[in-house]
Amino acid sequence: MQTKSIYKEFSTKLIIATTIFTIVMSFIFYGFTKATIYEDVTEKLLKKAKIVYRATVHSLSTHEQLKLMVEDDFSIDLVKINNTKKIEFNEYYDEEGNHFIVLLYPFDISKQRFIKLSKNIYAEDLMLKKIFSNIFILSIAGLVLIVIYALAVSKTLLHPIINISNKLSTMNERSLTSIDENKLPIEFIPLAKSINNLTKKIQTYVKYQKEIFIGAAHELKTPLAVIKLKSEVTLIKERPIEKYEDSLKVIIKEINGMNKMITSILDMGRQEGAQFEKAIEIDVMLFLKEKVEDYKLLALEKDIKIQYHCTMNKFNIIIQTTLLNQILQNFVQNAIKFTKEGSVIKILSYMKDDLITIDVIDEGIGINEDIDLFAPFKRIGNYSGAGLGLFLAKSAAESLGAYINIVNRKDGVSGSIATLALASNPTCVLPKSKEY
Repeated sequence: MQTKSIYKEFSTKLIIATTIFTIVMSFIFYGFTKATIYEDVTEKLLKKAKIVYRATVHSLSTHEQLKLMVEDDFSIDLVKINNTKKIEFNEYYDEEGNHFIVLLYPFDISKQRFIKLSKNIYAEDLMLKKIFSNIFILSIAGLVLIVIYALAVSKTLLHPIINISNKLSTMNERSLTSIDENKLPIEFIPLAKSINNLTKKIQTYVKYQKEIFIGAAHELKTPLAVIKLKSEVTLIKERPIEKYEDSLKVIIKEINGMNKMITSILDMGRQEGAQFEKAIEIDVMLFLKEKVEDYKLLALEKDIKIQYHCTMNKFNIIIQTTLLNQILQNFVQNAIKFTKEGSVIKILSYMKDDLITIDVIDEGIGINEDIDLFAPFKRIGNYSGAGLGLFLAKSAAESLGAYINIVNRKDGVSGSIATLALASNPTCVLPKSKEY
């Protein structure tokens, strides 16, 4: 299969189109010039014929008298022509190649006599030939300029595509760089955003894949070692039933921890599948309101109140709902986990800088802002869990082209603020700094 070059195809089509346009316009210009010159000649002939008619209509004039009424470049005579009663223009060439335009102007219709007025337009033909040769030379020069212009324009227009293609061709998992969207035309920004989002996802995967494998092995190896040790100690000698029960309880606890770890690892696989979920249009405000009602049921176990505040009644957005739900659920579950009983969790939704922003504000223990909470197996305090929740939330946000962040509250109350910012349109800019 022959490889096609978009640069060659585009430049070739541009050259052909502009060449055809130039040729057509050249012929139109030449035809217009010729028609103008001929029209000027015929008008002069008609004007002279009217003057002669008015001067001789009441008196019979000889050929010599008629000749005195017109210039030397005109020839005039009275002729008799049958079967015609109107003004006529004709053209003919003589043996010497002279070109004449002839006007037959009615003089005495009853006797079928006409004024025959002719003009040699040899000079005008020479001028038209010069004009045509000049147009031809200019067209040839124009075609050369068209080729240069087409190649330059093609290269300029395709420069962003070539840059993106070259950048992608040199990328690998060890050398990943983002495309500078500020240097691209606005038409290429959606493509650059998609590539940059994919690049970020690959960077995250490459960055954490080793840590995930090592962490998962460590998290599973420790409980397995405890289970093995407890089992071996239990088999050494006979013990009271209470000791066996204690050992089984420890084993069950470790198995439950392993089960949570395996569930989290499976969640990672499910999330990969969710990224291929078809995006649908939803009212994000209605979606959030329904989810808050579910979160209130979870919070009842710790006697925690969830308050929801929204500054918008309705806002439609096209999004993958599974990934959105995963982020919100992780934020709320963490808020419930780290907030003491009888406290309040606030969920706020509002527009900020063209972004749909959702804040989950808790009254928990706060966070250590010096560590990367979105790295895998990062835990806060002594609370149980696999430490993969925020890592999965971050991955889901990157797939959605969204922004998430967690900071401590600045109002003097202990707790943290988890923020999710969704782009309300493809051209808005997501924040990159921690402070939002």
